[in-house]
Amino acid sequence: MSNLVIIPTYKERENVEAIIKAISSLPLEFDILIIDDNSPDGTAGIVKSLQPSFPNVNLIERPGKMGLGTAYLTGFDWALSKGYTYVFEMDADFSHDPADLVKLYNACEKDGADLAIGSRYISGVNVVNWPLTRVLMSYFASIYVRIITGMKVKDTTAGFKCYRDQVLKSIRKYKIRSVGYGFQIEMKFTAWKLDYKITEVPIIFTDRKLGTSKMSGGIFNEAFWGVLSMKLRSIFTAYRR
Repeated sequence: MSNLVIIPTYKERENVEAIIKAISSLPLEFDILIIDDNSPDGTAGIVKSLQPSFPNVNLIERPGKMGLGTAYLTGFDWALSKGYTYVFEMDADFSHDPADLVKLYNACEKDGADLAIGSRYISGVNVVNWPLTRVLMSYFASIYVRIITGMKVKDTTAGFKCYRDQVLKSIRKYKIRSVGYGFQIEMKFTAWKLDYKITEVPIIFTDRKLGTSKMSGGIFNEAFWGVLSMKLRSIFTAYRR
């Protein structure tokens, strides 16, 4: 199996079974790794109950909320230790359409991208059911990141991605410091500094229908200051694959 989808979860009992079934029904085969931060609603228990029927599903349970970034880094290490070629990030709440996993895969496997990003902003603003204030905050956050970093990526905060294994191996040589949504920016920035080919694939992002959003003002605050410190550190860093 060459494809692994990593999905961090916290209190996603309304969504986790449906997202597993949706991914497992795609025409392309994907293994799934759920990384659950001790959800009090029994999310991990639902995953365990599905594993006998879905042998492609794996589960890592952590003792508590430890941040989005550390969840993905844990998943990346697990993926590389198992020899996966393509490693995907996505949310559990269907804000990312599972069918678009195939588009990201094709961007890497057929079109030669090293990092494929499911982008909300590469062809206009493709966001459904978000309040206007949140759309504007996200959109202008990406503009801010592009100005500070020099990256040409339109959707710098996107969390729907496909990495080639070699990209993750190279990035793991560098300390990724961000733990919240700034993590998504730092991963893209490091891949860009390492001169990997980054492609944005247009998607439609739909706000969750079930469960509770984990977004907060503190997340954007961390990303704002984190981008500045990340840029400063990069000046004194020699990036080599």
